[in-house]
Amino acid sequence: MQRLQKLTRAVVLAAAVFSTGAILPETFGPFSSATAEAAVARSVVVRGNTRIEEETVLSYMTIQPGRSYSAADVDESLKALFATGLFADVKISPQGGTVVVTITENPIINRVSFEGNKKLKDDALKTAVRSTERSMLTRAKVQTDVQNILEAYRRSGRYGASVDPKIIDRSNNRVDLVFEINEGDKTGVERITFIGNSAFSDGRLRDVIRTRESGLLSWLRSTDTYDPDRLSADQELLRQYYFKKGYADFRIVSASADLDREQNVFHVTFTVDEGEEYTISDVEVVSSLAEVDPEALRSQVRTRAGQTFNSLRVEQSVEDITIKVAENGYAFAQVRPRGSRDYENKTISLTYYIEEGPRAYVERINIIGNDRTREYVIRREFDLAEGDAFNRALVDKAERRLNNLGFFDRVSVTTAQGSAPDRVVINVRVEEQATGEVSFGVGYSTTDGVIGDVSVTEKNFLGRGQFVKVAVGGGTDTQTYEFAFVEPFFMGRRIALDLDVYKKVTDANDYRSYDEDKIGGGFGFSLPLREEELTLRLYYKIFQSEISDPDNLATGLSDCSNNSDLSPAICDSLGTYLTSLVGYTLVHSTLNNNLNPTDGVYASFGQEFAGVGGDSYYIKTTAEARAYKEILADYGVVGKASIKGGHITAIGDERLRVSEQFMVGGNIIRGFENQGIGPRDATTEDAIGGTMYVAATVESTFPVPLIPDEFGLSGAVFADAGSVWDADSDLINAVGSNGVVSNDFELRASIGAGIRWNSPFGPLRADFAWPIVKDDADKTQVFRLSGGTRF
Repeated sequence: MQRLQKLTRAVVLAAAVFSTGAILPETFGPFSSATAEAAVARSVVVRGNTRIEEETVLSYMTIQPGRSYSAADVDESLKALFATGLFADVKISPQGGTVVVTITENPIINRVSFEGNKKLKDDALKTAVRSTERSMLTRAKVQTDVQNILEAYRRSGRYGASVDPKIIDRSNNRVDLVFEINEGDKTGVERITFIGNSAFSDGRLRDVIRTRESGLLSWLRSTDTYDPDRLSADQELLRQYYFKKGYADFRIVSASADLDREQNVFHVTFTVDEGEEYTISDVEVVSSLAEVDPEALRSQVRTRAGQTFNSLRVEQSVEDITIKVAENGYAFAQVRPRGSRDYENKTISLTYYIEEGPRAYVERINIIGNDRTREYVIRREFDLAEGDAFNRALVDKAERRLNNLGFFDRVSVTTAQGSAPDRVVINVRVEEQATGEVSFGVGYSTTDGVIGDVSVTEKNFLGRGQFVKVAVGGGTDTQTYEFAFVEPFFMGRRIALDLDVYKKVTDANDYRSYDEDKIGGGFGFSLPLREEELTLRLYYKIFQSEISDPDNLATGLSDCSNNSDLSPAICDSLGTYLTSLVGYTLVHSTLNNNLNPTDGVYASFGQEFAGVGGDSYYIKTTAEARAYKEILADYGVVGKASIKGGHITAIGDERLRVSEQFMVGGNIIRGFENQGIGPRDATTEDAIGGTMYVAATVESTFPVPLIPDEFGLSGAVFADAGSVWDADSDLINAVGSNGVVSNDFELRASIGAGIRWNSPFGPLRADFAWPIVKDDADKTQVFRLSGGTRF
C-alpha cells in the first residue's frame, strides 16, 4: 500500500510538470520512489543565458536551492519567467537533486524598418509601434504593433491595408524587425445619407459635417475617408446646427458606417429626429441669492423674446451671467437655463436660474497631447485656474475657445474626482494639427493684370500662439512686401497686439496717371468688450508716400504745364509726404463663419486722426454694415445686404491730397472701372476722388445646378448702388471750378450676375455687371475677373 501511494504521488507530480510544458529527460523516466520522496532542490542551474544574469532568472522563480518544491512551484516559476517578456522559451527539468532551467533569450532588436509605405511616412509609423531599436523582441509586442499600424492606416482611410512582420536574424542574438506593408487603395465614403430630415435637405446637412463624399477632388483632401472619431464629431456638429436653428428637441437616433468590402467604400447613414422649431416667447432671470438683483443681469442675456431659439446664445448668456455674478462675490454660483415648451404654439419660455452651487475647487488642470503648443497657451483660455472655484460653464467656454484657436484637430475637456470630495481635476486632451502654411499664389485681375505672391504664415509660432506672416507679391503694375505679427495675449491679458511693416509700389496704369511708392507700419491693440461679438481696436500708423509723375515732366503744381496729360490736382499732390495717425475701430459681429458666412450681422465704425506729427492733417470716418441670411436653406441660397460709407475732412487750413480722398469704382460698385465714378478732371479725365462716399449692395449666392458641391462653384446675382462726391476745395481750385465734373452727389447703380469658385487652390470670382444709372463722365467695365491660385 505504501509503495502504491508513493507511485501515485510521483505520477501526479509528473503530470503537473508535463502540463507546464517542461520537458523531462528520459533518465527521469518513470518516477522512482526515491525521487518522489526527495522533492528537494539541492541546486538550481540556469543554462542558455548569455545576456541575463543567473541571479536575475532565479529571482523570478519560486523554486530555490535547499528547499522542497512541487508541481505547483514549477508551474508558477514558468509563468513568472514567461511574464517577464525576456525569454522566447523556458524549460524546467529536475535531474536528480538538481533543477535545470533551460532558457532561450528573446533577441535584441537591431533595427526597425518599414517597407511598402508611401502614404504614411516612417516617422509617423514609428510613433505607432512599441518595438524599438535595442529593445527586446516579443511575439506579443509585434502582434500589437501590427494592429497599431493597421489602425493608423484605417484612420487615414485605408481599410484594405495589410501588414506582414518579418524577422531577419543577425549575429549575437540580434534581429532586424521589418514590417512589410501593403497600403491598399483609399477607402472612401461613397454616399452620405440622412433619414428623418425634412427641415433641411441632405445637401445642406452634408455641408454642416466634416466628412465628405468621394469625388473628383478626393486626391486633394482626406475628409472623404471614414474616421470613427470624425463621425462622432459630425454628430455633435449636427446637434449644434439644429439647436442653433431652433430645434430644441433634435436628437440623432443612429449614425452608422457600412463597409462594402467588394467596392472598398463606406456608406454613412445618419438617422435623425428633428422635432419642432421653437421661437422664444419670453425670457426671465430668477435668483435665489438675496444680494443678486435679477433685473441688473438682464443686460448679460443674449436671448430675446421673438427670436428663434438658439442654443449658442443660451450658452453664451449662461457664461456672461456666471462671470458677472462671480465678480459680485459669488464664486460658486451656478446658472441653470430651463426651457418650458408650448408644443401647440411651438414656443419656448426661457428662465435662467441663479443659485448657490456646491463648493468645489479646481485641484489640477492636466494638459495632454500638446507636443508643440506651450502649456500656458492652453491654460490661458480658461477663466479659472488651479485653486479657483470650479464652474462647469467656464470649463465649457474654455473648450469652445480652444476649438476656435485653429491649433488643434480635436479638443476634449473632461473632469474627474480629485483627492477629496470637494476637489475636481480637469483633463484637457488635444490633438495638434499643422498651423504653418507656405503658399504660392498666381492670379489675374482685369485691373491689375497678372498678379502673384509668396507668403509664409504660421498661426502658432514656436508653439506660443502667435501669428506671423511674411509675404512678397507683385504684378504688372504693383509690388508688395509685408511682415505681420500678432500676439493674442499681450502682457498676459486678453488683449491682442498686432504689428505690421509693409511696402507697396504702384505704377501708373489705365485708371491712375501717377506712381505711388508707400512704405510704413504700425501697431494696434484689440480689446474684447463683449467676447465673440464686440471688439474695440486702437491703433497707430505711420507711412511715407511718394507720389510722382511717371513721365518725370512735372514735380508740382508750378510746372504742371510740362505735362498736359496730368491733372493739376494730381500735380498739386506730387511729392513725398509723411503721415502719422491714430485711430480706432469698433466691430460688432455675429457671423457664423468669417470666410463664407451664411447667417449673422457684421458692423463696424472707425475714425482716423492724422496729424500726430507728419505732413498730413485730416479726420477720416468710415462705417460698414453687412447682414447674411439663408433665404432657401435647402437649396443653399444665401442673401446678403450691405451698406458702407465714409467722410474725410482736412483739419484747420490744411488741404487734402488726391491719394487721401475716397476713390470708388468697380471694387465697390461693379460695372465701373476702378476709380471709374466721382469727381474727375474734365480735361485729363483723371479721377481726383471725393471727401464723401456711400455704397450699398444686395446679393444672393446659390450653388450652380447640376454641378457637384465638391467643385465649390456657386452663382450670384446682385445689384449695386452708390456715389462719391465733394472733392476737396483746394483740389478743385487747382483744376478750376469749371474743370471738375461729377462733383455733386449723383447715384450710380448696376445689376449683374457672376460666378464664384472656392477652389482648393484659392478663391476666384468673375462678374458681369451692367450700369443702369451712370454719368457721362464715368468709365464703365462690364466684365471683372479677380482671384488667385494656390499650389
